Amino acid sequence: MGWDTILFDLDGTLTDSHRSITESTAYALSCYGIHVEDTSTLKDFIGPPLQDSFMTRYGFSAQQAIEAIGKFREYFNREGWQKDVPYAGIAQVLKRLQAAGKTLLIATSKPEVYAIRILEYLDLLQYFSLVCGAPLAEHTGARKDLIVARALRESGVADLSRAVMVGDRSHDVIGGQKAGLETIGVLYGYGSREELLEAGAMTLAQDPEELCAILLS
Repeated sequence: MGWDTILFDLDGTLTDSHRSITESTAYALSCYGIHVEDTSTLKDFIGPPLQDSFMTRYGFSAQQAIEAIGKFREYFNREGWQKDVPYAGIAQVLKRLQAAGKTLLIATSKPEVYAIRILEYLDLLQYFSLVCGAPLAEHTGARKDLIVARALRESGVADLSRAVMVGDRSHDVIGGQKAGLETIGVLYGYGSREELLEAGAMTLAQDPEELCAILLS
């Protein structure tokens, strides 16, 4: 405990991105003749790198997955990104952490340009000293461990025991651990208790208020 630097995932941790991601995914799939009537069935696409999700869920080849990401972004860039909303209480949590002298960073598999745009749109960008996300063109750059490592490096974090990763899915936990960090899983996002514990989360937070208490303890 006693962390000075806190790295946050974005989707499912700070923002409810269900509509933006599932609707963008449904649009991309429709371009391949796959029509999804109930977009809630696509919630597994929230969080992990899109290329992995298209390949695992629908059997796309690597090249097809990259093309599908282009279709996803076509819709997302046009209108999807504006459908993200912050979880209730998140702005207050970030304000309290910043007031307590914590350094707050974003480490997301979402393209960095979109993450910055969304955080600014939701008036949350002001709380973060650095936003690290995936590059638009290099899909392997969406790996969470690489993003976390870059955020730590660019922020000059030398003592990893003083930093922690917060996320809602197993890849957040595993990515943080690979980068040498303790991890906290949040249960109000898209990952289950079982998923987060199996991945090795150090502790779990039921809601933003509990998360804040853990981070300030």
